[in-house]
Amino acid sequence: MNDETLPADQPAAGEPTAPSTSEPSEVTAAESTPDVPSADLQPEAATPDESPSEESPAAEDAPSQRGLKIGSQRPSDTPTVIVPKPVAPAAPRRDAEALEAIRAARPKPAGEKVPMPNIREALSDELEAEVAAALGDESLEDVVSSDSTISAEQQLDPDTRLEAVIEKVHRDDVFVNLGGRNQGAIPLKLFTEDPVVGATREVIVGRYNREDGLYELTIPGAAIDVGDWSDVSEGLTVDAVVTGHNKGGLECEVNKLRGFMPMSQISLYRVENPEEFVGQKLQCIVTEVNPEKRNLVLSHRGIMEREQAEKKEQLMQELAVGQVRDGIVRRVLDFGAFVDLGGVDGMIPIGQMSWDRVKHPSEVLSEGQAVKVKVERINADDGKISLAYRETWENPWDSVEQKYHAKSVVAGTVTKIMEFGAFVRLEPGIEGLIHISELDHRRVHRVADIVSEGQEVEVQVVSVDTDAQRIGLSLKALQARPEPKKKEPEFLEPEEDLPPPPVSNISLKGGFDRPTGGESLGLNW
Repeated sequence: MNDETLPADQPAAGEPTAPSTSEPSEVTAAESTPDVPSADLQPEAATPDESPSEESPAAEDAPSQRGLKIGSQRPSDTPTVIVPKPVAPAAPRRDAEALEAIRAARPKPAGEKVPMPNIREALSDELEAEVAAALGDESLEDVVSSDSTISAEQQLDPDTRLEAVIEKVHRDDVFVNLGGRNQGAIPLKLFTEDPVVGATREVIVGRYNREDGLYELTIPGAAIDVGDWSDVSEGLTVDAVVTGHNKGGLECEVNKLRGFMPMSQISLYRVENPEEFVGQKLQCIVTEVNPEKRNLVLSHRGIMEREQAEKKEQLMQELAVGQVRDGIVRRVLDFGAFVDLGGVDGMIPIGQMSWDRVKHPSEVLSEGQAVKVKVERINADDGKISLAYRETWENPWDSVEQKYHAKSVVAGTVTKIMEFGAFVRLEPGIEGLIHISELDHRRVHRVADIVSEGQEVEVQVVSVDTDAQRIGLSLKALQARPEPKKKEPEFLEPEEDLPPPPVSNISLKGGFDRPTGGESLGLNW
């Protein structure tokens, strides 16, 4: 039979044929070669010189027409063609490292065991540093055994200032690490510059959100931009513009929301002229908010107290007895004056204001005056600081011995009269005492009979004691001693002769042997 008379699916001359079967089977391209691309299934034109043979491998690998069904049902005398399966090309050889990387990249089937790490193997230095930074001051056993939430005793105190490390920036929040298991979140809008992961930033601790396990934090000096009443809450820090004033305080505006600041919440000290604050922009704390009543109460004093507490804590660590520091007089009272040292108030007692005698502190200091003071005493229990103003001047008692010595005559002014004597002011800070026995040569019963307050006197120095800061003076030492009075005669001569007294002839009655006269009355005397 010629090749031209063969059916389309009959093999050409020389191709192997299979014996005929009564029931030929159907083989599709999809079932026979599922992994071979369709482009490789196109038949190639055969040339007369290239006839397939059993010894030639090309005959086995030659592709055939696979798009049609092969071995479809035909008359029994027609032989069935068996198409050999194509052999996939051999994969290129790879070295052991490449094969291991390919196996590691493949997804692990379900149920396949993953090799456990060796717990005896030491961690690298980088991992050790990362674990230490994450644990902070806590041990790994405490972290594993403890609960994920923080108890009330372990929570950080509100308004505490800490150094936080920025760990992540996500949407509108910046997450930071406060040390150990303490984490917190800061609103991104509080940052004036883009936060950098890994950088440290000082933060103020707010409330603890137990649901999220995070602290709500703020940045010192940052204020929240308020859009409406839903953005306002108690304890929030906002910027308020003073629009007016009245007897009760200041009228404010927080982003078109009207608020009020009581007079006592404007400053740490008494405000005499509230109109000075009109037009100023003050940072305040929201102390009360009621959206229904449109009530918004602000406090600028709360911000000042917070800053003062921070400065006080820092200043208390720097202060030491004997230091000389600058300050501003804030209040002048009858018993002394309070001086602001830059966040901490100290008191100057009236006895430490001047070396001279002071009746009222206003004679030496005034409110708002800048002064230099010396730290005399610090009470660590209550934080009270005692200051001295006069110690910053030269002590006049240091040169007393050169100016005043015994038997010298000085002038002064009587400043105070006591029962035991009178005080005389010789110069600012130097006073002497005239004892009552040194006022006059004769006996003095009252000091006021000899001298009076404000009187200018000239006295003599009797003694000087620089350790006790005492000078003894004498007023009578500069007075002449009076001459003694003449004694009165022991008898006086009668001016005229007096007649002798009359002599009575009546004898005196008496004695124990005579009757008393009571017998007549029945009395026995």
